[in-house]
Amino acid sequence: MIQQNITVLGSTGSIGVSTLDVMRRHPERYRAFALCAHSQVDKLFEQCCEFLPRFAVVRDASLANRLADMCRTAGLKTEVRYGIEALIEMSSLPEVDAVMAAIVGAAGLEPTLAAARAGKKIMLANKEVLVMAGELFMHVVREHGAVLLPVDSEHNAIFQALPANFSQGLSASGVRRILLTASGGPFRTKALADLHDVTPEAACAHPNWVMGRKISVDSASMMNKGLEVIEAHWLFAAPAEQIQVVVHPQSVIHSAVEYSDGSVLAQMGNPDMRTPIAYALAYPERIESGVESLDLFKIARLDFFPPDFERFPCLRLAYDALREGGTAPAILNAANEVAVAAFLDRQLPFLGIPHLIEAILGSLPAQPQRNLADVLAADADARRAAHQFIKEQGFA
Repeated sequence: MIQQNITVLGSTGSIGVSTLDVMRRHPERYRAFALCAHSQVDKLFEQCCEFLPRFAVVRDASLANRLADMCRTAGLKTEVRYGIEALIEMSSLPEVDAVMAAIVGAAGLEPTLAAARAGKKIMLANKEVLVMAGELFMHVVREHGAVLLPVDSEHNAIFQALPANFSQGLSASGVRRILLTASGGPFRTKALADLHDVTPEAACAHPNWVMGRKISVDSASMMNKGLEVIEAHWLFAAPAEQIQVVVHPQSVIHSAVEYSDGSVLAQMGNPDMRTPIAYALAYPERIESGVESLDLFKIARLDFFPPDFERFPCLRLAYDALREGGTAPAILNAANEVAVAAFLDRQLPFLGIPHLIEAILGSLPAQPQRNLADVLAADADARRAAHQFIKEQGFA
């Protein structure tokens, strides 16, 4: 068996750690070629000691020098690089067979685009690539023959349930609609009046999934699901009207596809990201992931509810941005990133998140998405406007 060289973008985050756990179980199949992190040097060093990557990448020169010293002292041959150019290089080197794109936020856009231009197998866990630059990214994927496999549990489930020829068009493939499940997060049943005083700790306490802080807040506001609606549009060429969000608190059915004959195919499993990661790593094969078997008798029941757009206005805003098109989703994403960061820093109340996003979407008209420069300009404009909004509203 030929060992595949894997670059992990975001190796110290929750997806990166789970990816390395699956790879650890199959050393004959996978080798960590490059491990890339932001600033968690100690954690990255531990990963380097175990997986012995050829390269390690961090945010800046000072962190790189620190990591390089640690590697030299430990006798490691890992070469340490830093910055966005290094991320782009690690995503596109000829030796790389596949890239796990798990950098959180807009920072993952350029290296993931580089992987697509290099025709790599891309395991996409970064929502923002498709949200910010879906039209551009999918064009690059097709033009350069890259293989795109979604790692989000919901999109991975949809990918598994769709027919092989879905790229010809959903209706032509007999698909009526996509059913995108959502847990509803920690505030699904919380009284609306009580959402005014939500703390970052409460927002990050997801009932089913272990995730990073940013995505946990997005789940609590259901912006996470809104971003996934936009992702599904680009991944599966599905108009907004064919994507139905279904609140499913148990997070056992990860999503489903309804066909024109009335059949509904759903992918089920325990809520553990190692399942979609293993699927993407081994596709089209199946490998052991370390996830326990689903015990249907223990689950006993499954519940489903329509989404509450009054409780979760972020979901409505995402649908609106998708329908508007152009750079509107990039503006939405940038405003949300600023809002979530401010909330986590206690500079913005929880209900201020959708308020800020709606204000920025209303103040910045969407432009056509012709190239990466258009996307990055919209992102920068939205961030400036969002920071200014926080100052003017007296939150900062």
